[in-house]
Amino acid sequence: MEKQTRREFLKTIGLAAASSPALSILPGCVSAGQTGRAEPKRPNIVVIISDDMGYADIGCHGCKDIATPNIDSVARNGIRFTNGYVSCPVCSPTRAGLITGRYQQRFGHEFNTGPPPGGLREHVGLPLTEVTIADVLKSAGYVTCAVGKWHLGLSKHFHPFRRGFDEFFGFLHGNHSFIESGLGTFNPILRGTEPVDEKEYLTDAFSREAVSFVERHHDERFFLYLAYNAVHTPMQAPQRYKDSFKHITDRKRRIYAGMLTSMDEGIGKLLGKLRELGLEEDTLLFFINDNGGPTSANGSLNDPLRATKGTMYEGGVRVPFMVQWPGRLKAGLVYDHPVISLDILPTAAAAGGAEVPGDRNLDGVNLLPYLTGKKKKSPHEILFWRSGQNHALRKGNWKLVKMGSETGLFDLASDIGESKDLKAEKPDVLKDMQDTYERWNSQMVDPVWTIQRRQRKTTKKKKKN
Repeated sequence: MEKQTRREFLKTIGLAAASSPALSILPGCVSAGQTGRAEPKRPNIVVIISDDMGYADIGCHGCKDIATPNIDSVARNGIRFTNGYVSCPVCSPTRAGLITGRYQQRFGHEFNTGPPPGGLREHVGLPLTEVTIADVLKSAGYVTCAVGKWHLGLSKHFHPFRRGFDEFFGFLHGNHSFIESGLGTFNPILRGTEPVDEKEYLTDAFSREAVSFVERHHDERFFLYLAYNAVHTPMQAPQRYKDSFKHITDRKRRIYAGMLTSMDEGIGKLLGKLRELGLEEDTLLFFINDNGGPTSANGSLNDPLRATKGTMYEGGVRVPFMVQWPGRLKAGLVYDHPVISLDILPTAAAAGGAEVPGDRNLDGVNLLPYLTGKKKKSPHEILFWRSGQNHALRKGNWKLVKMGSETGLFDLASDIGESKDLKAEKPDVLKDMQDTYERWNSQMVDPVWTIQRRQRKTTKKKKKN
């Protein structure tokens, strides 16, 4: 895939809980059931990430004006998480958490990496002390590939080749034009480490490369990390959709619809290739969005959730999240206990027979025993978020949110929209939540970098763990 291999690159730089049952069947869906294999073969593993998509913008979440049949098919053929979260309401920290299985506050990756000159500082990126999902799976014999948006460091030592990936096609910064290749800029499209003059609409190019990787490695165990930058700004849809969404009156959302449709069609091509090659049954595939939709910026919708990307409300951290593995997981299920993007690494490692280094303090959990019904309790008793002065935690159905000087306490079981602040009515719950947060916070470290460092006033730096 790349002109310069990972080995060559390394040589050049001198290194060789809800009230309903946790699992329920979607109406009208047929259960695939178990295949009867006592020891299923190790699956291929695919992680698909969309960028800045709204919670309400896919069909299985009730979207009516934009069709997403291929994303919806993952939920139909697998399990949809109704309480699916990411570990941060913005792009780069979420990816740092997902790719390590750890709260990114454990290693100081609390804010987005930025453009040059600050973004090229040697410490601005996923710390080299961290072990990634690609490292873990590669050690178990998987061939690994990253396609799309990286956003985990611009400097050479943060390149995907240094983080366990054998192949890379994409860009290193946090956003990119969909129609210009970026040649001659700090953020070109790269094949491996070489800039390329990509002519195709970028979402289509990423889908093309993902399909190509699967075709070339279909007889090996592979891990594909497909991180679309759709539907992040800039708002640029393929020309082929210019007349397809006349029923949408808002111009920005019409463009958004074309961008989302391109991504959905690309996911369909990847799913189709897996079926064509007879790999679908033995492929564990996750789909997740990186944070809530930034509604006013790109025309996304987060209904019925409160607020948007960048906030600690549900509209910032609760996201579309689903998984399929037809050879192992039942189809058409809905899972209601809270899960988080941190769970992807330990779940993939368990499925792939890969060992996580013993010194890793993972915050994610292996979801497989929960999704197969072997474990009935919630995978997580508590979930935490922190970004600058803002923080939140969910404990059961209680949610504590601190945004700036405002603090709110909400019961998500009856108020998913976080419209009724109960802190005055439930002072004991409020204190317990605040104390719980402070205990967790005391174990985290300060941000390694940020132009927003002045916001961090209360965090005491502790030893890394």
